Amino acid sequence: MSPDSVVPGSVRSAAEVNEQIRSLWMRARGSLSAQEREEYELLVVEWAEAIREAVVEAA
Repeated sequence: MSPDSVVPGSVRSAAEVNEQIRSLWMRARGSLSAQEREEYELLVVEWAEAIREAVVEAA
């Protein structure tokens, strides 16, 4: 997945995004390129948003 394919406000679960983060780290073997770092940062933001939405829904 490229950073361009991250859709703001996407409705993926935190678990789905976390799995993608894990996959990225596995592919990168622990050392991210500049492009992979950008992708990682976008995924972390998406994951945090998904976590917040889950908390709001639970409340």
